[in-house]
Amino acid sequence: MNKGDDNDNDNVHTFRPPIRNKRVWASVEREVETVVEEAFQEALCRDPKQKRNWVILIDGLPHQIRVIEKVMARLKIKATIVMDFIHVLEYLWKAAWCFFDKGDSAVEEWIAARATKILNGDCHQVAKGIRISATRKKLVERENIDQCAGYLLKNKCRLEYGKALKSGLPIASGVIEGACRHLINDRLDITGARWSLQGAEAILKLRSLKSSNDFEGYWKYHKQQSKKRLYGFLKMGKISQ
Repeated sequence: MNKGDDNDNDNVHTFRPPIRNKRVWASVEREVETVVEEAFQEALCRDPKQKRNWVILIDGLPHQIRVIEKVMARLKIKATIVMDFIHVLEYLWKAAWCFFDKGDSAVEEWIAARATKILNGDCHQVAKGIRISATRKKLVERENIDQCAGYLLKNKCRLEYGKALKSGLPIASGVIEGACRHLINDRLDITGARWSLQGAEAILKLRSLKSSNDFEGYWKYHKQQSKKRLYGFLKMGKISQ
């Protein structure tokens, strides 16, 4: 909590607490559903009775949504799904250029007004409004407008940003994309690199352990298991294989 002057009780800002016990992982070998279920199982280990408010931040990929909802139903998970606001803005910008000429500065005010409505939870009104405007202007090239409106209506249950912001929930996936870039691209996408599927999977596991601050514990366990595998158990002065 950040407080201003002691005499100004209104100047108080509440910030989200820092991340604790972060865990990241990735896979190029296993199926998407398997990796998604691992994430839920990890969360269930931490909160088995689901007493806390669970939030899932996604970028809107339809297959990803279907898999998440399928696993949630199977594991009887209750969670709030929030769609990345930046991806919503991308659809909105594409729709905007159907109304404005390239380079027209007025487009920024148009975007700001509709983005604010979406943040306040009025995505259905924005969808309705841009379609009506396109019809009144008799626009022929309106594909991006209809795509934007359809996207907003189809995902309106995941675009309740007003409620999310009041609850302190994240609405943009920048931190997740940054983790993906650090975990995957910075290593697997280096110039001249060639990877087998198994090799890439092994590297991702090691980098995941490192990023999750679990590497030291893993390495101790790894050495213990290697010793058992190579030398067996020392028992009563004899080595049993």
